Amino acid sequence: MDRIHVTGMRFYGYHGVFAEETKLGQRFNVDLSIGLALAEAGRTDDLTKSVNYAELYEATKRVVEGEPLQLVEALADRIAKEVFALDERIQEASIKVIKPDPPIAGHYEHVAVEINRLREDYA
Repeated sequence: MDRIHVTGMRFYGYHGVFAEETKLGQRFNVDLSIGLALAEAGRTDDLTKSVNYAELYEATKRVVEGEPLQLVEALADRIAKEVFALDERIQEASIKVIKPDPPIAGHYEHVAVEINRLREDYA
């Protein structure tokens, strides 16, 4: 399976379990990878035979900047659903949601959740 990657996307959202997270919001970084057949796009140099990267970005942005959710796991799952809705040729999606500044004590770079989904998981 071929893959398209869109990494390091940055958004501001209001997701979290704690009241300050849903009131003040915070940064979220997202890495997205989709699996689909890209041979025809490569042979023809035709964008209609692939998935537009800008559409992947906008779908991710709609979810992260949209309705607040408590769990990063739920946020990643919503992104997957939105991505699969873009194009029936997308067969796999891996989404990593990174929370650089969660409200927990300690020294760390970030916390993250990564999910891997198949189109059939949403059938």
